[in-house]
Amino acid sequence: MNHHCAFASLSRRQFLGASAAAVPIISALQPSTLAQSSPIKASVAHHGGDVKSLSKLAAPGVYPGRVIEARNPAMCRGGVRDNAAIKATLEKGMKELTGATDAVEAWKHFFEPGDVVGIKVVPNGQPEAHSSFEIVLEVIEKLKAAGVKTGDIFVYDRYRREFMDAGYHKILPDGIRWGGLDPISNQFTMDFPDFRDDPIAGFDHDAFVWMDLVPYGDDPKDDRKYRSHLGKLVTKTLNKIVAIPVLKDHGSAGVTGALKNMSHGTVNNVARSHSNTFTNVCNQFIPQVVTHPVIRQKFVLHIMDGIRGVYQGGPFSRENGKWTWENNAILFATDPVALDHIEWTLVDAQRAKMMLPPVAASGAQALDPLKKEGFDVRQPQHIALAGALGMGYFDFKSPKGRRLSIQHRQVDV
Repeated sequence: MNHHCAFASLSRRQFLGASAAAVPIISALQPSTLAQSSPIKASVAHHGGDVKSLSKLAAPGVYPGRVIEARNPAMCRGGVRDNAAIKATLEKGMKELTGATDAVEAWKHFFEPGDVVGIKVVPNGQPEAHSSFEIVLEVIEKLKAAGVKTGDIFVYDRYRREFMDAGYHKILPDGIRWGGLDPISNQFTMDFPDFRDDPIAGFDHDAFVWMDLVPYGDDPKDDRKYRSHLGKLVTKTLNKIVAIPVLKDHGSAGVTGALKNMSHGTVNNVARSHSNTFTNVCNQFIPQVVTHPVIRQKFVLHIMDGIRGVYQGGPFSRENGKWTWENNAILFATDPVALDHIEWTLVDAQRAKMMLPPVAASGAQALDPLKKEGFDVRQPQHIALAGALGMGYFDFKSPKGRRLSIQHRQVDV
């Protein structure tokens, strides 16, 4: 599928409306706002983290462009999941990704004794479409088999409340540490005295992404609004992260996959990326955050839970899973750009089956047949823009040749 032309199916009037809605945030400001003097010198910069040079594991990782889609119809039937089928699919996918003949050996391509590993889950979308418990538990077992100590494994999300609402803390083995970077769901709080002994809570004062973007309507003289700080767990404790994004559409970002899991799941002050219906700038925010060297370095493996996907209403599973479907696949990659482009095609294919427009042509000011769109125009183009910054391969047929193209392979289990 060609995603180069986002508005190919729109009328001229729809195109003009959608294009106007996609103008950067500054064009939406009133002249009086633009004229206000501000002591803040705006720029885009990455600060902190002490990453002197990126290793071979840094995005796009050791297998740039490679995406393995392992399919197994036995993983979920009628909403009932089969743990053995999920385990077999995980093992098959990891061996296909790495070329290993043994499942544990495949994990040793990334992890070794002495590593301190985070497992970044996606709890929203539960109970229909969150990072599956079965996948999380199997990842833990394989990390241990690769030599990682139980006490050196952290399962986490940005928000502690969403993590607990999904019930992850109830299913984790003894000794696995868990929690949220933000235990009180506040965009700007950095330190949490009530969680002083929590090794996961809190944000790093010295590691952040500074960009020329503040939440619409907020005080442009408040320098906190320009910064998104990385979680201390990511900067100071973990040396590697395996992420478990979920196959979903998203009202502002178009789709939410590996890249958005890296950006919005790692830093604070994320609401500025889509603070209201007409200032949606995920195309700017996501690529700029994920290229922070700490984030790029530490997210070494992505295992996308595509057992049950969301094609409309994401990232949540709305109306009792009305817009979800049993997809029965798990996808594996080190390249978050290539993985998310595959996700984009899968979501669009399901939307086409359900007579819905492509995500890139959807929005309140674009195509909105269900009258459910919350943002003027969705922005899945953040995937291509992250690729342009070196995070991975976006093209299925790169003009530079097959070596720089996505290599997507489906395998049946």
